[in-house]
Amino acid sequence: MNDSLALTMNQLFGKSNLRALAAPALIIMILAMMVLPLPPFALDLLFTFNIALAVMVLLVAMYTVKPLDFSVFPTVLLVTTLLRLSLNVASTRVVLLQGHAGPDAAGKVIEAFGHFLVGGNYTVGIVVFVILTVINFVVITKGAGRIAEVSARFTLDAMPGKQMAIDADLNAGLIGEDEARKRRSTVAQEADFYGSMDGASKFVRGDAIAGILILIINIVGGLIVGVLQHDMDAASAAKIYTLLTIGDGLVAQIPALIISTAAGLVVTRVGDDGLDIGQQFVGQLFGNPAALALTAAILGVLGLIPGMPHLVFLLMAFAIGGLAYWKIAQREGQESLAQEAAVAAPAAAAESPEASWNDVAPVDVLGLEVGYRLIPLVDQSQDGDLLKRIRGLRKKFAQEVGFLSAPVHIRDNLELKPNGYRIALKGVEIGAGEAFPGMYLAINPGRVAGPLPGTQTRDPAFDLPAIWIESNLRDQAHALGYTVVDAGTVVATHLNHVILSHAAELLGRQETQSLLDHIATEAPKLIEDLVPKLLSLSIVQRVLQNLLEEGVNIRDMRTIIETLAEHAGRIQDPLELTSQVRIALGRAIVQQFFPGKGEMQVMAIEPGLERVLAQALLSGGEGALEPGLADTLLRETSLAAQRQEDLGLPPVLLVSGQLRWLLSRFLRRAVPQLKVIANAEVPDSRTIKVTTIIGANK
Repeated sequence: MNDSLALTMNQLFGKSNLRALAAPALIIMILAMMVLPLPPFALDLLFTFNIALAVMVLLVAMYTVKPLDFSVFPTVLLVTTLLRLSLNVASTRVVLLQGHAGPDAAGKVIEAFGHFLVGGNYTVGIVVFVILTVINFVVITKGAGRIAEVSARFTLDAMPGKQMAIDADLNAGLIGEDEARKRRSTVAQEADFYGSMDGASKFVRGDAIAGILILIINIVGGLIVGVLQHDMDAASAAKIYTLLTIGDGLVAQIPALIISTAAGLVVTRVGDDGLDIGQQFVGQLFGNPAALALTAAILGVLGLIPGMPHLVFLLMAFAIGGLAYWKIAQREGQESLAQEAAVAAPAAAAESPEASWNDVAPVDVLGLEVGYRLIPLVDQSQDGDLLKRIRGLRKKFAQEVGFLSAPVHIRDNLELKPNGYRIALKGVEIGAGEAFPGMYLAINPGRVAGPLPGTQTRDPAFDLPAIWIESNLRDQAHALGYTVVDAGTVVATHLNHVILSHAAELLGRQETQSLLDHIATEAPKLIEDLVPKLLSLSIVQRVLQNLLEEGVNIRDMRTIIETLAEHAGRIQDPLELTSQVRIALGRAIVQQFFPGKGEMQVMAIEPGLERVLAQALLSGGEGALEPGLADTLLRETSLAAQRQEDLGLPPVLLVSGQLRWLLSRFLRRAVPQLKVIANAEVPDSRTIKVTTIIGANK
């Protein structure tokens, strides 16, 4: 029994449970102060604790880097407001009951605020109290509440755009599932935080109004108690009770002003550069030596005007001018060190040796060249995360496509524009664009609510209309429906799009051999029976490239290898082998365009036209098509594909197996988004619905 009781007590009063009980206990104690009488010494302790708590909240707000780092702040506002109101009620009880005994009847803290801070003059005390209340209520609380209200509105409006940006990064392989989940949680927390701040600001405003009402009630109540109950004359009662009431009001209103200031600091925080408010304030306000020097000059001129306080103005001008001089000297020193390092680097280099075969550098399979202003994006010492994103791209590419691409070699190129970059495949440019670090690209997905100020451009990856905007317009762009990405994401997304578009060219012989070696670790006999006994490595490579050229991933290598082994004894042509592999992969190919088990809504070619095409193409290839027929086929297919996309359907053309490869190559040039599949590739379980027949009117 004793052991059970000890276990229960340990579970109830363990360290973690005591911490969980702290908050409810504090709230109950605060509410109890409104009912239970407190001695003057207890009031002194609690008033001192209230002041300390307000200063602590202000300092935490000052050192906060992001608003969400102080996400409990709305709750803190409620608790501190309750604490002040409870202390007001408790002190009012003591003042009215013991006020006739003297100025220290309600404790030393109230006496100090009533005598020393306002010189014992209750008229001055009332004026000071009213000024503090007006500052708190009209200026700080009202402004902070308005900012919180607008921030909450814009944060909620921007949530869909932020979610789209997270999904875009996830689909591009820039982030993983865990990071995406974390970002989504952050977006939701931001909306909850600003919404709570909007409501919590009403606590402080109500507290200010309550302070004024309590002041009036205490003065009137004190006069009534002092004159009617303790037989004091009206003047003495007014002086004693008014001074006690003023002290009580000031000792509560000053912490309220501090808490309101902390709330204003939290909601007015702009930027996410890793600096707290103090560092931002000093760095941005006193970081420009030209502004400091001009300010010093203006103060110096004012100090020389007759009748002005010369000493004060000239002393301040000298101090600010000295700060400007120190800033300029510091900046010149940093620039000179950079120049010395740049000059010393070539001088320290050894003499160039004779040319050797080591000077013959192989061409990079994948290369990314950047202008000098984009170097911070790839420099990890400057917090550049582009290298990390590229590693994520390669990993996602390997998972989705089925092989590991060559690494991306990054180098700077002074011949490019300062903000330009170039993507090269085997030394040949396949993509280029510009990115502006510190700015954001607002991409118009086609349904935005309004324009934005900035530099008009096109998204380099998908050629959508876009605008380069300043960082302070990011939330506004989200609210208007733009997809907003930073400069690093622009480059990484473009690179990912280019890699996926040229997957077939990235699959070289070395990558094919590495892929087969990887499969051989799990199925060695399967690879041994195929390469090189039945098929050469080059034929296997060509088959895989044919699949990748038409957007078919090669993750299911077991099915591909088994199909090749089955038909290699009688077929050696890579195109025919590719057709057999596509039939084996038919379920996955169809699933890629038509998920689930619903009907397939596809386009088809009119049977008569299909026979004409079969005779023409099979007799002489693409060049055997009569020009008029070729032009008509391209035009009608393009229009039909566009109609499919307008209906929200994938542009898929279903043809006979003998025409599939030739039509796919022929139509790919004019309609790159079109996918051509053969009848034999469609599983028997799928239902086909033809939405458009090409050539039906001819």
